[in-house]
Amino acid sequence: MAAADRQDKEGSESQPAGAATGSGRRLVFGATGYIGSHLVPQLLAAGQRVRAAARNPQLLEGRGWEGVEVVAADALRPETLAPALADVSVAYYLVHSMAAGSSFGELDRVAAQNFAQAAAAAGVERIVYLGGLVPDSASSAHIVSRRETGEVLRQGSVPVTELRAGIIVGPGSAAFEVMRDLVLHLPIMTTPRWVFAQSPPIALDDLLAYLRKVAEIPQAAGKTFDVAGPEHLTYAEMMRQLAEVAGRRPPRIIAVPLLTPRLSSYWLKLVTAVPTPIARALIEGLREDYTADDQPLRELIPQPLMDFRSAVRQAFAAERDHAVAARWTEGALVFRGDRLDYSYYAKRASGSAIAHASPATLWAVITAIGGEQRYYYANTLWRLRELADRLIGGPGMNYGRRHPTALRPGDAIDSWRVLALEPEQRLTLWFGMRAPGAGVLEFAIEPEPEAGVERCRVTVTAYWHPAGVWGLLYWYAMAPGHLFIFPRLARAIARRAECREEREG
Repeated sequence: MAAADRQDKEGSESQPAGAATGSGRRLVFGATGYIGSHLVPQLLAAGQRVRAAARNPQLLEGRGWEGVEVVAADALRPETLAPALADVSVAYYLVHSMAAGSSFGELDRVAAQNFAQAAAAAGVERIVYLGGLVPDSASSAHIVSRRETGEVLRQGSVPVTELRAGIIVGPGSAAFEVMRDLVLHLPIMTTPRWVFAQSPPIALDDLLAYLRKVAEIPQAAGKTFDVAGPEHLTYAEMMRQLAEVAGRRPPRIIAVPLLTPRLSSYWLKLVTAVPTPIARALIEGLREDYTADDQPLRELIPQPLMDFRSAVRQAFAAERDHAVAARWTEGALVFRGDRLDYSYYAKRASGSAIAHASPATLWAVITAIGGEQRYYYANTLWRLRELADRLIGGPGMNYGRRHPTALRPGDAIDSWRVLALEPEQRLTLWFGMRAPGAGVLEFAIEPEPEAGVERCRVTVTAYWHPAGVWGLLYWYAMAPGHLFIFPRLARAIARRAECREEREG
């Protein structure tokens, strides 16, 4: 155990131990994030009353969480926290600001301070925080920020239980997805020596069980625990086992002494679709070995733990068993062409416009797209893309649809296929042309009423799950066209809906 960890644990024990909190409401703060989105169903299955908080609660609407109260809250906006924390006994703090870029450390400290103060004012009994393992020599901004966030939370009066984890093995885990993208698309890898550093990976389900159970144990209040699986493995060993479980030949790994984690992080945009600031922060934290003393937690919460190979198998099985989503959801296998080697994280481009028209009229325009109507904007560019697809043997010039206006799931619209419909809200189309990856095009309608005026925002968004380097290069080549077309397509749909309402009086 690192000296800093021991000091944290000894210092945190001075906080008052909380009472049992098994029956109170749980707040999952950061419910759109990787851990939060998996923790909510676990708490529901355990019979807990759950409130899910996110800066953009609309992102939670497609989750299908029956009985979950969804609220908007942002730790950087203190005025939003009181409603989220009202009548909460346990608050799971699962947010970070890595995607914000170089300033994420300061943002994390401010957010944690705001949250600790608001939790105390609301009478919260316990905060459960998921941090990261911290070596003695840690210098990575990401790792240091995770440690500092726990320290700031403990400065408040609400007892904090902190779990510190290394690599989490599960679909959507940034570290796992970086490894997947590397292993399944690079036969030869030139890496820094960090590939031989060690870490104790833990299966997602094992971590979720710890998070759920630790909140119910009074002795855990005010304590910090390491969490880990049963093995300490090098990253090279993890990548080899991941490849074997996926049925692929493990990549040849060539370690180059002069290639530092910082230098290797610069080419990540061409290797993985994991958001670059997050992937870069993770890579820069791999300079040293990570160790965990998880015996105290295992004594407090005895449970079987999966080894890395079993955790990877379960991750792949979880993706295959994922229910069909009503709208695009990050990582859902149905939107990745049912391909485990297509990136979990999607690249995206969008455009939107305001229409002074009803949702019903906008829906009628959107659902008539394709076929004889074509695409309302830049049809020459659409035809050129379709022609290019036909020249390489794709279905790009298969024009037509079953009905000129009506749609149902499974319908073909030229080379697209209807994946899902939410009438007057959302249409989700599957990209059917040949390309190195899987794509989705989604049309969304959101009412934005003004006094005495009916108006809506129509948004067109493309999501692209790349297949390795070629999939990423394809996306970057198409990006200028996306930036040009989608805002104008949204405006064309809005204007067409307005004209229709004017004609119909």
